[in-house]
Amino acid sequence: MKKVVSFIRHSHPEIYKAILFVIAIGLIVYIFPKQGKFKYEYKNLKGKPWHHDDLIAPFDFSIRKSKDELATEKSTIITNHRPYFKFDTSILKKKKEKFLKDVNENNSGKGKSILKDRHVSLCLYLLDSIYSKGIIEPNKAIEDKPADYTVFVLKNNVAEEKDLNDFYTIKSAYEFIQQKISDNVNLSQLLENAIAHNVFYDKVTSDKVLNQSMEDILPSRDIIVKDQKIISKGDIVDLEKYQVIESLQYEYDSQEHGTTNFAFILLGQLILVTITMAILTMFLFVFRKEIYSDNAKITFVLLLMVLQVLMAKMAVNSQTFSLYLLPFCILPVVIRAFYDTRVALFVHLVTILIISFMVPNRFEFAFIQLLGGMVAIFSIVNMRNRSQIFISALLIFFTYSISYFGITIIQEGGSDVITWYDFAWFGVSALLTIFSYPLIFVFEKLFGFISDVSLLELSDTNRKLLRELASRAPGTFQHSLQVANLAEDAIYAIGGNTLLIRAGALYHDIGKMEMPMYFIENQAGGVNPHGEMSFDESASIIISHVIKGIEIAKKNNLPEQIIDFIRTHHGTTITAYFYRSFQNTFPEEQVDESKFHYPGPIPFSKETAVLMMADSVEAASRSLKKYDAETIDALVEKIIGSQIEQQQFINSDITFKDITTLKKMFKKKLMNIYHVRVEYPR
Repeated sequence: MKKVVSFIRHSHPEIYKAILFVIAIGLIVYIFPKQGKFKYEYKNLKGKPWHHDDLIAPFDFSIRKSKDELATEKSTIITNHRPYFKFDTSILKKKKEKFLKDVNENNSGKGKSILKDRHVSLCLYLLDSIYSKGIIEPNKAIEDKPADYTVFVLKNNVAEEKDLNDFYTIKSAYEFIQQKISDNVNLSQLLENAIAHNVFYDKVTSDKVLNQSMEDILPSRDIIVKDQKIISKGDIVDLEKYQVIESLQYEYDSQEHGTTNFAFILLGQLILVTITMAILTMFLFVFRKEIYSDNAKITFVLLLMVLQVLMAKMAVNSQTFSLYLLPFCILPVVIRAFYDTRVALFVHLVTILIISFMVPNRFEFAFIQLLGGMVAIFSIVNMRNRSQIFISALLIFFTYSISYFGITIIQEGGSDVITWYDFAWFGVSALLTIFSYPLIFVFEKLFGFISDVSLLELSDTNRKLLRELASRAPGTFQHSLQVANLAEDAIYAIGGNTLLIRAGALYHDIGKMEMPMYFIENQAGGVNPHGEMSFDESASIIISHVIKGIEIAKKNNLPEQIIDFIRTHHGTTITAYFYRSFQNTFPEEQVDESKFHYPGPIPFSKETAVLMMADSVEAASRSLKKYDAETIDALVEKIIGSQIEQQQFINSDITFKDITTLKKMFKKKLMNIYHVRVEYPR
């Protein structure tokens, strides 16, 4: 038990890392669909031979109708649909009352009263006859329809089928009245005023019946029974067989699986995702230890991967937009902004492999996305200006389009099925990749990272802090520029981040702004304040520029990666001049070496190690009395040899081969700086 507790106590970073990977695997598996995937790729086999084994129906299922079949059925229903009309029985009563009222108002005199008694009953009979047949209201539903066109009439909630010629119109009703009582103009006019529509178009019922007919369309036809052979190997996948296979996939994907199937599906997903994540872990452990050892960097990579999988799941579930609309190439672009191209490519590869488990047309998707990701990475090898992201988006679009076009004409044997909106999805996806630029800024702030663009901004000598350094300590500023040039060329020779080391070199001595005259490069007129101080006091002031530099950097919100150069550029070396001066002046006294040592830490990366060498070599070269190949060679060997002897590079990922290359580079650059001529052989 004690061993377990001790292991846990001393393995916090590894335990945290393991938890991160477990959480990432759990989230990805949770996002994955939990039904089995249809194992046959058949979308590109229409009109081609079936290259799989004989396909036998694993269960009973119906053959789903194709889109064309469903469209034809819907079109037929719309063509055969008959509108519904309402028969309003209340209008007859109202019109009768109005007619009798009008007759009474016009009956003044004995003769007219006799006329009323003789003809009114006939008029009422005519109204009953006309309204019982119905006067239909004009409507678009029956416009330009023939006389024998059939409609449905609702009367007392009972639907009756009638032809249009079974109804009166206002005009035909007037004509009927004229035929019957043409001898009495006044009565005929009163009767015509009592004519109105009583059969009206019922839009609500018509639409309801039409929609119900649409809903009653069966999505499938015919039955395929279990163990029935669907297609044999080598058979041509014609339209009918294609529809049967597609129906099988639909049924397979939509049916509810039992507990046993669910458990196996979950187990399979866990195995596949765990394997891919394990490969990613091994890659980082073997080839990128600086990322593997930093839990924040691991968290960043895993977070991006989970977000990409979630994005893919949303697209797969959506019926409104294509999977290819999503900017999967944002992942390698953002990763490349903080890490190298190899890491960006590997993470993109692993992520696309995981996503391909859950999307249709897996090979097509993986092929297109991997090509797009590669082009995105290659197009921003050095992300040093904003135009690169636009160029990258354009190249991604062309890569998507060309690869999709090639795959489609192989699958379909022609380009007829390709439409402009297929490429529109790719265009939108490429444009969305541009949003990686603001995302890089967000991740910089969230995780404390630093991108190439930020390093370029920090390296601008017109920034306030560097202008202040140039004003208050001009000698130190010139020294920093020389160190930046030396270090940048040196790190380029052995492989490293040139932008990072240049920015670090420009700020490494900003602590000298506090007391610039105590540093020899800023002294003028032969005045040296150290002449009136003890050696340990002088050493203390010289050493303090490291601490003061860190304070100034934090006050000005410089990134931690830049502050690391300030911390480590002297490591734990000794202030040799004052230390030896103390020994020579007071040979009998015991020297307290701690007063003459820089506090450290020692360099812990290739870039910080190279800066230490460049800083020491450049500063020491200013004290040479004679500049030739021999003196420069001896100086470089002595300085770097002393640093190796003091074990300043034991925590840096730098090799003896790198150091040999760096020595040659420093010697060459110093000879160029001091215009040393190469000695010709005699």
